[in-house]
Amino acid sequence: MKTSTSGWSRSVVSIALAFAAAGALPSLAQDAAATPAVQETPEQREARMHWWREARFGMFIHWGIYSVPAGSWNGKPVGGIGEWIMNRGKIPVADYAKFAEQFNPTKFDAERWVLLAKEAGMKYIVITSKHHDGFAMFASKASPYNIVDATPYKHDPLKDLADACKKHGMKLGFYYSQAQDWHHPGGAASGGHWDKQAQDGDMDAYLDKIAVPQVKEILSNYGPVAVLWWDTPTDMTRARAEKLLPLLKLQPGIVVNNRLGGGVAGDTETPEQFVPATGYPGRDWETCMTMNNTWGYKADDQNWKTTQVLLRNLIDIASKGGNYLLNVGPTSQGLIPQPSVERLQEVGKWMAVNGDAIYATSASPFRRLPWGRCTTKPGKLYLHVFDWPSDGILNVPMAGKVTGATLLAKPGQALEVENGADNVRIHVPATALDPIATVVVLEVSGDIKPLISPIAQAAGGSFQLKTGDADLSSTGIKGGGRGDITSWTEGGVASWPIQVDRPGQFTVTFEYSLDPKSNGNEFSLTVADQTLTGKLAATKSAKDFAKIKVGTLDIKQAGKLTLAIKPAGTPVGMLMNLRTITLTPVKP
Repeated sequence: MKTSTSGWSRSVVSIALAFAAAGALPSLAQDAAATPAVQETPEQREARMHWWREARFGMFIHWGIYSVPAGSWNGKPVGGIGEWIMNRGKIPVADYAKFAEQFNPTKFDAERWVLLAKEAGMKYIVITSKHHDGFAMFASKASPYNIVDATPYKHDPLKDLADACKKHGMKLGFYYSQAQDWHHPGGAASGGHWDKQAQDGDMDAYLDKIAVPQVKEILSNYGPVAVLWWDTPTDMTRARAEKLLPLLKLQPGIVVNNRLGGGVAGDTETPEQFVPATGYPGRDWETCMTMNNTWGYKADDQNWKTTQVLLRNLIDIASKGGNYLLNVGPTSQGLIPQPSVERLQEVGKWMAVNGDAIYATSASPFRRLPWGRCTTKPGKLYLHVFDWPSDGILNVPMAGKVTGATLLAKPGQALEVENGADNVRIHVPATALDPIATVVVLEVSGDIKPLISPIAQAAGGSFQLKTGDADLSSTGIKGGGRGDITSWTEGGVASWPIQVDRPGQFTVTFEYSLDPKSNGNEFSLTVADQTLTGKLAATKSAKDFAKIKVGTLDIKQAGKLTLAIKPAGTPVGMLMNLRTITLTPVKP
């Protein structure tokens, strides 16, 4: 799925800190595409989305019979993510179905899963009721290919999970693969069918006989369902989507994502495995992400993200107004891997102290903060400090009146504040309370004006300019969802404020992609009175990014400067897709 962003980073700096409605995003236009269940007023939509916007943090669970092979087929590892092993390994339907006979998760404990999510500070759970392999993890009358009828377990784990969620006040949602189904005839398949005798068929008949009845089952048999998470709308037309839309009326308050297909926008954008540079203006959104490299359990994947990475992702996402749906992939026995458990418990310890700075917060009014991130509530700024100031002064680039400051972990200990014309200075302790993120709470009176702080030189003298931090001209250029600059044509300009303390010569490296047909596009980069021009070499394709040295720049002036880049002449196609610019000092 391709997503895009627009001018959040340019417009957000003008937002005052009145924050009349914490957590609220602008409502979508109330048309059929944006409201797939029923027509609703903006007020009804706000009420329906209220809990989800306050939650900020949820657990994704990918669990199915793909946990039996756990990444290997016929004694050999299959590349890619665990739940796609049937597709990537081109396993025949009958052979893959035999994994159901080995699926007996006797160690599954729904209450333990829910309590782990709660301990981590999560507010909702979304579990795979049926993934692309077509196997239903619930009792289904639509197909015998389900956990009750096809496995020795003969029990419905979603019923247990629904009961445990109700008991412990956890919202429950279901993932359902509505289009891709590699088991039932007529289901779609990315890359096409490989077991044609078993898989070929009429997709409309598949939807009528399998998908529609099963979605009706999951929305009818498990009590309140908070979220329905569609996935990969392969071959979904509007007419096919409309077979499923009426079923959403079974759960009037449900939140649905944007992956149904057929032009149905749904309620939420779903960036996968990345944090969008500037969020999604005017849209609710949720980053889904794995803890290692796979969604479904894969025995040989031990590439676990650190607790620091997971927590800072959560903070970064909340600071941009989004939710974080963090995945676990249980084993075929029904156990969440211990590395996932440990990390969730560590995240939970931080959330127990600092959760007020995440839940029910709004996006940061600052485009960039050199030391961390910011979340907001009416009259409050929560400063999540990643890089603790060595001089004991935390500088906040803003104009406005701060009436008080405390550490969130020590609310009774007031911090000294100096209100300046173009920044606020907070006197903080010599050491951080938490090395991952220490939260400073500012009480503010009236409106504030966020200011743009220049990008400082790193300790070694280099600069790294991320495109998500750039000022973009109003025409000829756009910001992409993954932090790229794209659609870059004649007249488009990107610029960054930089603080030069150590002038000199710098090697300039672009991380970019360029279609081969645009080979030789020319750019112009200026800082003060210095200009670097050059031609861009094509990369393997427009999607393949590479870091390429493009020249040397001589910056002779110190101080706050502006680095700007634009096309030199008329580019073929677009100038490039740019991700970062790095300036590295040339050693004497």
